[in-house]
Amino acid sequence: MIYLVLAILSSMLVSVLMRLSETRIHNRASMLACNYLMCTVLAASFAGAVPLPREGVAFTVGLGLVSGAMYLGGFLLLQWNIARNGVVLSATFMKLGVLVPTAMAMLIFGERPGAVQMAGMLLAFLAILLINLERGSQKAASRAGLVLLLLVGGSTDATAKIFEELGQAPLKDTFLLITFVTALLLCVAVCIAWRQSLTGADLLFGLLIGAPNYFSSRFLLLSLNDVPAVIAYPTYSVGTIVLIALLGVWLFHERLSRRQTLAMGMILAALALLNL
Repeated sequence: MIYLVLAILSSMLVSVLMRLSETRIHNRASMLACNYLMCTVLAASFAGAVPLPREGVAFTVGLGLVSGAMYLGGFLLLQWNIARNGVVLSATFMKLGVLVPTAMAMLIFGERPGAVQMAGMLLAFLAILLINLERGSQKAASRAGLVLLLLVGGSTDATAKIFEELGQAPLKDTFLLITFVTALLLCVAVCIAWRQSLTGADLLFGLLIGAPNYFSSRFLLLSLNDVPAVIAYPTYSVGTIVLIALLGVWLFHERLSRRQTLAMGMILAALALLNL
């Protein structure tokens, strides 16, 4: 469970740093490339620390390539959906991507949560909807884009479970290395295509965000060795939401609406049920 807690804390830190960077960076894609550069450096340092087995290398490389492409694809889809559908619906569908790895764990890998955990999962999903779908949120202009965002974002998270089930444990850091190298190269290609320059703020925040971004992926992958995916993924999602909301109130003096406060209570109850 300690790895899951560390994954939640790392994910929360990514969101806080992203929030701090909003008014300081100039080119988001350039910042993202620097983020993947830091992830790659950290992944390389861990991957080079252990001898690699011969078996499973091809699978690890293939899954890493797919995972890295989906990492960047999810970001580009999020940006497109925010412009087309607004931030509220885009954020909601991105968070609901947790349905994909959860369903995969149940339908493909045979994990069966108990009745109490099922109630916690349902409560968590309802809370995610409640906290995002405030009254007056705009109607989606492209439902297909939102569904694609959910599927790509959720499938990206699901690669950790696929590797945990089918990959070789000593190759986990190699898997992360291939993932982030792929995302880095593709992101650099996007920066060149969009002719984005690199400022000092883009570099600084990209590197700062990259460290917790890498460790959130690594700790989530490690947590799947101890915690069933049907528990780990919803807990990871809603736990991050709670911490971000609390820090938003404390650090950025944001106020929660009644609907959001109710959702926070539902999330805390869901976390308790998920971990009984």
